[in-house]
Amino acid sequence: MVAANPLFMGGSLYKKFQATVINDIWPECLFFSLIATMVTLVSELTRTQLSVSNAMLTVLGTVLGLVISFRTSTAYERFSEGRKLWTNIAISSRNLAQVIWIHVPFERTDKATGEKKPHLQVVIEKKSMINLVQAYSVAVKHMLRGEGGVYYADLYPLISFLPRFSTNIERASEEDMLPLWKASDMDHATHRSIHSETLSGSHMMRSNSSPLPQSSEDGEQTEKGSRFSSKRMKRAKTFDPEMALPVLPSERPLLPARNPPHSTVYDYFNFLRIFKPVIKPFSRRLSQIHMQAPSPTSGRGRTFTGKKIKPELADSNVPVEIALFLTTYFASLMKQGLLTPASATAMNNAITTLQDTVVNLERIKNTPLPFAYQAHLRISLWLYLFFLPFQIYSAFKWVTIPATAFASFLLCGFLEIGQEIENPFNYDLNDLDLDQFCLAVQRELHEVTAHTTPDPESFIFTEWNQPFAPADRRSAKEMLADIDHAYHGPDTGVHHIRKALLKNWSDVDQMTRQQ
Repeated sequence: MVAANPLFMGGSLYKKFQATVINDIWPECLFFSLIATMVTLVSELTRTQLSVSNAMLTVLGTVLGLVISFRTSTAYERFSEGRKLWTNIAISSRNLAQVIWIHVPFERTDKATGEKKPHLQVVIEKKSMINLVQAYSVAVKHMLRGEGGVYYADLYPLISFLPRFSTNIERASEEDMLPLWKASDMDHATHRSIHSETLSGSHMMRSNSSPLPQSSEDGEQTEKGSRFSSKRMKRAKTFDPEMALPVLPSERPLLPARNPPHSTVYDYFNFLRIFKPVIKPFSRRLSQIHMQAPSPTSGRGRTFTGKKIKPELADSNVPVEIALFLTTYFASLMKQGLLTPASATAMNNAITTLQDTVVNLERIKNTPLPFAYQAHLRISLWLYLFFLPFQIYSAFKWVTIPATAFASFLLCGFLEIGQEIENPFNYDLNDLDLDQFCLAVQRELHEVTAHTTPDPESFIFTEWNQPFAPADRRSAKEMLADIDHAYHGPDTGVHHIRKALLKNWSDVDQMTRQQ
């Protein structure tokens, strides 16, 4: 079967065009084509011949091609390694959730009182920790995109129950705030009031489409939601996976789960970047005005040119903080003796793998190729393309113009591709789809918690199971009920079972081979 051509598969043609590097390289191609046009016109229409010897063309072209190939290959290795590491996150998250949900027992006894813990309490505990496992991949996504803090529509609902302060909340001060929340510059006074109001029942969630009610001074419920995020409360008509998350009060508006920068004029006309120093003072002034009057529900945090506004946040690694809570839960299970040695090893290995994977992802993101290498390669390519028309004019004449344009498109394109996929964690169309990776982890973890952990005997020995097919197509229930069969013989039972399994292999071997 012929493989599908990605150029003609379904999807928006505009997005396909945006995914190419044409927008990035066309100014360079145009510039070198103009140089070729100048060389051709001067040589054809005047007595001056601008052609030179092409002795160096082959040698330099070969070397330059090898270097560009190495540059692109190195960038793709980083892209491929990033994808493999995200696969490790998905596998480790799934394994960790399975250990928590299946291997941690549901039946427990309170050591203090000696009474059996309610089943609901145990389920809530395990489901909450699995929600933290889900939050881990989401936190990694935001960290790799340079989005600090925890106030995001896809992250905050999963970790909002974690402690904010190291001491009692009523006596807590700014200095007592834990690093996870300190990084988000949370107003601890606001949280203290919200926490007390939530416990007293004044904030009740009515529906996903209505704002949170707030108690007024006369005791009546008002529809004031300025302190909470109204973005999550509105049911979107389009794809909105955050609707599957809990709806909880937030101290500040939640930023969207996906916040790509807006396209600017520089994305389409790269050569205008040389004028940025001239317009930068005006841009900075407009950005300050934009920051002074932000939209409470936009959550964009962008300047008028689409550049991210970097908030002054404390340095905090949210995935590490979440891993610390998972490790604390693991230590608690070990202290209570709720894990067997094999399960404890599997759980510890899963948590360790998650942390090791994040460190490697940070290495890819924070270790670009040296600037000297990138600058020298690009300058060398520009010089090569600049002198290319002078070397090929004597052989190509008027074809020098399209030949130079094609060479510029080819070489600059490969160089720009390497530049684009070097950091595959951003919002470019050619980057890894981290949002879909996180949603896949979310679906898998919810599938784990939907598992009822039944006793194997309840589904193995039924009429729906034919373990010896195709040699013996009777169900397991029928075979156990037929006590007169040779399988039940005290001396010959094992022999007949082995004989049936051997016939099984022979029948399968014949049926699955084409004659």
